[in-house]
Amino acid sequence: MKLQLPDLAILVAYLITMVVIGWTLRKKARKNKVNYLLGGKSLPWYMLGLSDASDMFDISGTMWMVSLCFVYGLKSIWLPWLWPVFNQIFLMMYLSRWLRRSNATTGAEWLASRFGQSGVGVRSSHNIVVAFALLSCLGFMAYGFIGLGKFMEIFIPWSIIQPYIPFHVPAAYVPHFYGIVFTLFAAFYSILGGMHSIVLGDVIKYVMMTIACISIGGIAMYNLHQPGHSLTVPDGWFNPFFGLHLHLDWHNIIDGANKKIKDDGYSLFGIFFMMMLFKGIFASLAGPAPNYDMQKILSTRSPQEASKMSGFVNVILLPIRYSMIIGLTVLALLYYNRISNSLQTTDGTDFEKILPATINAFLPVGLMGLVLTGLLGAFMGTFSGTLNAAQAYLVNDIYLKYVNPGASNRRTMFMNYGAGLAVVIVGIVLGLFVKDVNTVLQWIVSGLYGGYVAPNMLKWHWWRFNANGFFWGMLAGILPAIALPVLHLPGPALYYWPVLFILSLAGSVIGSYAAPPTDAATLKAFYRNVRPWGFWKPVHRQVVAEDPSFVGNKNFRLNSFNIVLGMIGQICLTLLPMYVILWLKVPLLITVALLAVIAVILKKTWWDKLDEY
Repeated sequence: MKLQLPDLAILVAYLITMVVIGWTLRKKARKNKVNYLLGGKSLPWYMLGLSDASDMFDISGTMWMVSLCFVYGLKSIWLPWLWPVFNQIFLMMYLSRWLRRSNATTGAEWLASRFGQSGVGVRSSHNIVVAFALLSCLGFMAYGFIGLGKFMEIFIPWSIIQPYIPFHVPAAYVPHFYGIVFTLFAAFYSILGGMHSIVLGDVIKYVMMTIACISIGGIAMYNLHQPGHSLTVPDGWFNPFFGLHLHLDWHNIIDGANKKIKDDGYSLFGIFFMMMLFKGIFASLAGPAPNYDMQKILSTRSPQEASKMSGFVNVILLPIRYSMIIGLTVLALLYYNRISNSLQTTDGTDFEKILPATINAFLPVGLMGLVLTGLLGAFMGTFSGTLNAAQAYLVNDIYLKYVNPGASNRRTMFMNYGAGLAVVIVGIVLGLFVKDVNTVLQWIVSGLYGGYVAPNMLKWHWWRFNANGFFWGMLAGILPAIALPVLHLPGPALYYWPVLFILSLAGSVIGSYAAPPTDAATLKAFYRNVRPWGFWKPVHRQVVAEDPSFVGNKNFRLNSFNIVLGMIGQICLTLLPMYVILWLKVPLLITVALLAVIAVILKKTWWDKLDEY
């Protein structure tokens, strides 16, 4: 165990601070459910943006991205489009404003403003979005759980801990044991303090991660540019662009990397990229999934601040996170022989262990503790944000809606605590069955979300889409998605996404026409309040007939233009720290120039127009 006393002191101080925050803010959180679940909708947009960015800076995702950067080089910047990361651009440009205007507490509550309060279809749509939200929240918790365990196992070898544990833990479940221990800390402060403690904890963590990421980038840059040092990588590793084939050959360099490329199924990168883009655009049009991201948007003070928050996330997350990713990648490549033994498993080389192995081998005392604590905080932030979202759906959309609508505030808070404990227990149990980070990641982003996209895209943009269509669209996508891991089909889950999408789209359209349209009063109220663009002409005519002064949303072309600019800007923000640390001067100058031009244009076409539509 390389952790020294200063490192352990930083780690312990952070854990104590989180417990104190949860205990201190518990009274503020339990005033009412809005205070508990959404921070009273009083938190400033920049704090919520810092919190949202911190939640996205998770251990499992960062381990995955470092492994991608190591193997795929600068081409790895495209692979997070699997989520897709550019959904933040769609949110920034218009969808966050649309969502926040609902003034809802959860995504399921939002459905009432779109489809109405009563009816069989409405109840069915409500129930299935709650089921989806809980499935995705539990999936993300299991995903973070296994990443944390693999991470901590390298820093705290089980041989050091085992003599002090009064029971036997099989070697295969050591990462899960670590996951359980640190999960309990996250559960304590998030269940007690609600959104207030989650946001404050995330802000502290972001400050720590910023210092750590910049330090790692600086260490990597210093080592790389020492005399005689260079990166031994395949041709094309430094080039972010690509053709139909990947053309990265690690033969005679690190042969295990070729096996990973083959196992990942990314060799035909051009086709894979087009599928990511196709899926990503539709997924982004659907809006945020019902998890911590949606809860942060609903917690903002106004629709305008919701857009600012989503835009701020891109600016503060990508350059900082990629400073760490490229920094650790450079150190791992320079000194691969020193960490290679740490990456070996019975199945070959586990590239997901590059992040903890590199930190363990190369970071000095103090900085290692800061990085370790920041990444542990990243897990706790993601876990607590996801837990908060799951609590919201269980309490607000099940207990208060069906079991005890007249529950007192005291009873509601008691149920929030109980729901939190239940979700933690189920999340831990699911985490015990997860093989690795990539397995659950692929299922969430390519499988489960295949059933989410079509109905949630249509709900914003097509007036005839109704609650019945929402239910059948979700069901037609989710059931096959659940079956994917059971069937063990060959290739990445993304390759089956078009099938899931078509099934879900067919269910949405057929289900909508199998039932009457949503009642006119609900549609008109939604259209006036949210002011969406899309296929809304029949509703628009009715609204204008009642109010001739009403002007519809004509910003489709402007929003589309801003989205394209924003996606280019997002890629530039990702490449910026990579070009700085690798010191690729010409690409760096081009990237900086592009960012400056994009910033000037978006100031006029987005920021100055936030009050319009």
